[in-house]
Amino acid sequence: MKQLLLLFLAIAIVGCKKDEEKPKDYVTFSGKITDKNSDSIIIRNQFYSKTIKVDENGEFSDTLKVETGVYNLFDGAESTNIFLQNGYDVKMTLDTKMFDETIVYEGNGAETNNYLAKKSLMEENLFPPSLFDLEEDEFKTKVSEINKERATFLDKYKSIDSTLYAQEKQSIDGFETEIYNFYVQNKQRELAMAKEFESFIGQPSPEFKNYENYAGGTTSLKDLKGKYVYVDVWATWCGPCKAEIPYLKKVEEEYEGKNIQFVSISVDDGRGYKDRSAEASKEGWKKMIKEEELGGIQLLSDKAWKSDFVTGYKINGIPRFILIDPKGNVVNANAPRPSSPKLIKLFDEQGI
Repeated sequence: MKQLLLLFLAIAIVGCKKDEEKPKDYVTFSGKITDKNSDSIIIRNQFYSKTIKVDENGEFSDTLKVETGVYNLFDGAESTNIFLQNGYDVKMTLDTKMFDETIVYEGNGAETNNYLAKKSLMEENLFPPSLFDLEEDEFKTKVSEINKERATFLDKYKSIDSTLYAQEKQSIDGFETEIYNFYVQNKQRELAMAKEFESFIGQPSPEFKNYENYAGGTTSLKDLKGKYVYVDVWATWCGPCKAEIPYLKKVEEEYEGKNIQFVSISVDDGRGYKDRSAEASKEGWKKMIKEEELGGIQLLSDKAWKSDFVTGYKINGIPRFILIDPKGNVVNANAPRPSSPKLIKLFDEQGI
């Protein structure tokens, strides 16, 4: 009887131990956001979405039951990728003033997610905005160089989740063929757009009137007659727009004192700001101009995307660049971006 009781006790202990070691069938996700953009964050992919509340101190904590894979984390203004699988207990910290640069993960699942954060930061400067403006041979050479850097980077993180590692390796193996196909499609699209906007050439430009000027007062297109006007239509939430900023600054510096004005028109309409507030959007516009020390003439569209200037140029995607001559006529309704060598060629053709 004593031996039988000991056996039952042993079975009970082993059973309890197994219950304790049984992996969780959910993710515990917590963290702290400094200078938060919203009172919540969203974890989402094509098939899943969950909103997590962020308190006044920027702290959050919740559980998620997920299918293993990469998800998007959106904080109300910016986003990043995160890899989740049930059983993870991961903590994230970030400062929205330097969003990508400050993301750090701790806990179970940290190594894989720190890889994704560092990869995002690495690739931010790896792809030049003018990549698709290169001629075919230059494009292929540059893409090969980029892919070698991606492969070298991944090789340092062989201990990340095996599923993600395999996906990343597969992405690298097929990258050059995939992006070349996209390059061909992009060239075809460029030709179609050039044909679409051909009718604008030599015609009077759609006008902007009394747009709020960051420097004070208002500015209209007619105020700039007598000089070429290079217009950048952008928004503070637009990643590709922000990627052009350093190139635009360089072009502005090179053409300082010449017969050209550089005008940036923001179509910010509340997107990316709490409650999509127009007032918050305007303050965000002013804040970015100050922090990034943006040059040229900085204007705010009177009706965002619905303004006469924006609709007149059939703008439905940004950034968009336009060159207008000293008489107010259109030179190019879809001009090269500042990062493209084609822009300087266009300026030279105009004798600017």
